[in-house]
Amino acid sequence: MKVLVIGSGAREHALCRSLSLDPAVTALHCAPGNAGIAEVAELHAVDANDGASVTELARRLEAELVVVGPEAPLVAGVADAVRAAGIPVFGPSGEAARLEGSKAFAKDVMAGAGVPTARSYVCTTAEEVAHALDAFGAPYVVKDDGLAAGKGVVVTDDLQAAKDHAAACERVVVEEYLDGPEVSLFAITDGTTVVPLQPAQDFKRALNDDQGPNTGGMGAYSPLPWADPALVDEVTASVLQPTVDEMRRRGTPFSGLLYAGLAITSRGVRVIEFNARFGDPETQVVLARLRTPLAGVLMAAATENLGDLEPLRWSEEAAVTVVVASHNYPGTPRTGDPITGLDEVAEKDAPHAYVLHAGTRREGDAVVSAGGRVLSVTATGSDLTEARDRAYTAVARINLDGSQHRTDIALKAAMDA
Repeated sequence: MKVLVIGSGAREHALCRSLSLDPAVTALHCAPGNAGIAEVAELHAVDANDGASVTELARRLEAELVVVGPEAPLVAGVADAVRAAGIPVFGPSGEAARLEGSKAFAKDVMAGAGVPTARSYVCTTAEEVAHALDAFGAPYVVKDDGLAAGKGVVVTDDLQAAKDHAAACERVVVEEYLDGPEVSLFAITDGTTVVPLQPAQDFKRALNDDQGPNTGGMGAYSPLPWADPALVDEVTASVLQPTVDEMRRRGTPFSGLLYAGLAITSRGVRVIEFNARFGDPETQVVLARLRTPLAGVLMAAATENLGDLEPLRWSEEAAVTVVVASHNYPGTPRTGDPITGLDEVAEKDAPHAYVLHAGTRREGDAVVSAGGRVLSVTATGSDLTEARDRAYTAVARINLDGSQHRTDIALKAAMDA
């Protein structure tokens, strides 16, 4: 099977790494990719948000499966263009990707599907925002209605900060605050059948102890030893399957990866948000534990054959990923700094620990930073403690001037396990 992956982040590197280990994959391409992906796939320059360009590349490569990684191309309808050319594609249509592209649309779908979520108001004026914030009280939750690369949400006790964030957006969703731990649960779907993956937890705040500004995610781990063993089945029955059924009922079937961000509240499971693609950095730990070859699973979803798939097989091991970010992230990141120590990780820590590239590029013989989140250092182990130790041992070998990372990824879960 010839596979083309669209995207350039650590999520796409994780996908490409898993696909490169799949004996069914005879040729692996990625566009535009990054310095790390180049080690497992052939890279191609492309405008990832241009459906015509992606389709033309897929045709030229004779791709038998196209996997669209990021949210922006999905919302832009890239999967529609590829699908219209008769090429199987893993990823929802532009219309279905509105589940992520519009928080207000997602709330409407959840209402139609009877999915439990936070009470909310959709606001377009300062007066509406003020009323909604007053109605719910602190902590205030304000979400940009559109795509914001994982940084469009503000949760704060500062009323003025909440109003300022709303004022910077065209339209916002103001929600009640949901207490309890958060869980990310992915499901692969062909528009009818839903196959859940293993749950993970990510860390959104930039600093230890969940302090600092929101980011796209500073690390993740799986499994969740503290979670109810029935959680996956419960969420599949109450959230994932009803949402897929509602999307099909509306005439916009959702095929691809449905990501449910959940809060395990004192009143039960509530949906925080939906995403229309694999999450980053949770993908890194979920795929590290998946034993079923990935290509066949994605192809089954792309060709509406998911119901015929054998049950997924999972490793009993734990996985932890730690994000190494550039100086000043999540503000305007400094780029162009050399990264060293990658070869040392490959020599001393493989196969239990490895580096997935996000914001990197190659300059001659050197790999340099090219974005905010630069690397995802991922490790597996017999339990979370061993996986953590291996991940942080590998992180310590890497040198990137001014870089930052959290030192408490999965710490509480490991101590409590």
